Order: sequence, then structure tokens, then C-alpha cells
Amino acid sequence: MSRILLAPSKYIQGAGAIAEIGAHAAQLGNSAFVIGGKTALSICGSAIAASLGNKGISCSQDLFRGVSSRQEISRLSDLAVSHGTNIIIAVGGGASIDAAKAVSHEMNLPVIVVPTTVATDAPGSALSVVYTDDGVFESYLSLRRNPDCVLVDTTIIASSPAKFLVAGMGDAVAGFWESGTCARSGKINSFSGGETPTLAVLALSRLCYETLLESGHQAKLAVEMKMITPAVEAIVEANTLLSGLSSENGGHAGAHSIHNGLTTLPATQKKLHGEKVAFGLLAQLVMEGRSSSDIQEVQAFCLSVGLPVCLKELNLPSPSPAEIRQVAETAVAEGETIHATWFPVTAEMVEAAIWTADALGSAYKKTKSANA
Repeated sequence: MSRILLAPSKYIQGAGAIAEIGAHAAQLGNSAFVIGGKTALSICGSAIAASLGNKGISCSQDLFRGVSSRQEISRLSDLAVSHGTNIIIAVGGGASIDAAKAVSHEMNLPVIVVPTTVATDAPGSALSVVYTDDGVFESYLSLRRNPDCVLVDTTIIASSPAKFLVAGMGDAVAGFWESGTCARSGKINSFSGGETPTLAVLALSRLCYETLLESGHQAKLAVEMKMITPAVEAIVEANTLLSGLSSENGGHAGAHSIHNGLTTLPATQKKLHGEKVAFGLLAQLVMEGRSSSDIQEVQAFCLSVGLPVCLKELNLPSPSPAEIRQVAETAVAEGETIHATWFPVTAEMVEAAIWTADALGSAYKKTKSANA
């Protein structure tokens, strides 16, 4: 069986990098349609337009309406057609990026991704997550190719609330364990079309994990003060490039499926993707029978940066058995990545893992608080 490595064509990262977007866009087309949320466009919409204008590239912009749904993707595609667009520029967080990538897919146009937060590894992937209009996970959309360019301005990232950087670490920390599960089971990478990952993938996922453990807490503190340090640059790369390469090429497993189940509970919908993935990872580790030292290592990391280790921290202080059963049944639906494990998975197993991860997390927090 062939091996494959999926990656964006270009990855650019650094303070002030937004000023370079015109030079990269000029290699792709001459009419750009910029898609982003109100906050994202207020942060860098003018800088993007100025840089594009300096290279003679026309620019139109439209506001993303908040949910990467089929209806929103269709609306934005129609607008792009009306503007005579030949380049899509995605600006903002994971949802707006997913929607804009889907538009580029529908129109078969190049796309430049400019994240204003690094809360997920969406920027570099050939994948868009599609939700219902109510924000409930619906499906994954496999795209023709990875983005033509990912441009990350760390000045913008450091100016955003630190909770987004932390959420990105929650998404990224799962990559090492999920890709490890896929490697152990020998399951093919469903995102790549069936090929197996290269040797580079596990090395990248380990580098991502080690970078998070080494620099995560320090980077969070720096971004809380709006500062850029080497630790911040390292975590931005881990959240965006390393995590994206790891998850897309190595595969997802239980953490993301349990996240998808959690999205069905209204109480969790104000929590960020990476926050739910982090708890999903702890439940995955329990379900897979990982050692106490492995679980505690992840708990310690989560606690150090402010990621959830128990259900209370996902706005579920007293969930009912029926609610957790609903999460578990959604997580094991046909086609979910939780089935990448090396053993058959049932809703009962996931349900038990969620309750146990919650109890372990609550106990861990109590112990750490008592020893503080």
C-alpha cells in the first residue's frame, strides 16, 4: 500500500507576516474574495486589502455568519461567483476557515488561509467540518487539496484572547495519542483517501506533543500579556502546522468522536472545539486502558494551561445518565473515527470511559489543590 503525506503548499509564520499576503496571492490570481467574521476582518481586513492592492489584486469581503453549515457555504459560494473571484482568502478562526475552504472546494479555486486565532488545526488541512445551522456536528467534507498558502501573523495571534491559544493546545495534544492509536491498529487514514502515513507523521506528532508539554504553560502566560516569545512561536507552530500534519496524516480516533458526541448537548456548545477534544482525549485514554502515568501526564498538561479535565469544566456539573449515553451513542455512530482503535468499541465502553475520566479529573484537581 502506498504512503502519503498531505500538507499545505506554503506555510508562513512570523510577526507582521500579514503584510506579505499580496506577494503570495499574486502567484495565484488577481481577484480575491475575503471571508471572515466581523472581529477577524476588523483586525486585519484593511491590512489584507492594502497588501493585495499593492500587487494590483482586486478585493471584495463578506462577513461569515458564524456556523460552517451547508447553507452558509452555499451563500458564500454564490457571492464569490458574483464577484468574479479567482482566489479565496479565509480569515479568522476554525469555523470561518472551514467554510471558506469549502467554498474554494466547491468552486475549485486556490485558497489562502489567515488564522486570527490558533484554536484548531483547521488552517492547513484538506478537510472542512460541516455543522447544522444549530451548531451540531454533521459531517466531514474531504477537499480536493490542502490550502495553497497558510499565513500566520504571530502579532495577531498574540493579540487574541489566550483562551484560543489554549483551545488550540487541546486540539493539538490529542494528535499524538490519536495518531498512535491509528498506527497501532493499522487502520488506514480515511482523510487521505486510504493510503497509510509516512514515517514522518509519527515523528511530527511526537514533536508536537513534546513542544506542547515544554512550552505550553509559558506561551499561555506570554499571550495573556500580549507578548511574543520563542515559546509563543513554538506553540503557534505546534497548534497550526504540526498538529494539522499529525491529525490529517496520522488520523483521528476517540478524542474527536467524543467531541462530536459532546456537541449534541446544548450546555457544551459555548465551549471551544479544543476544550471538548481535550476531555475527549482523557476519555479515550481511559477506554484504551492507557497507564495511570499516561493519563496523569495529560491531566497535568491540561491543568497547567487551563484545559478541562472533568465534565463540570464543560458546563456539565451534573449531567444525567441519558445525556452521557447520548454522547456515547453519537461517538460510536457508523463512520466515526473512534472505530480506529485496535478493538471493537461500543457505546457502553464510551459511556464508562466518560464517567471514569470525569471522576479521575475531579480527583486529580482536588489532589493538586490540596497540595498547592
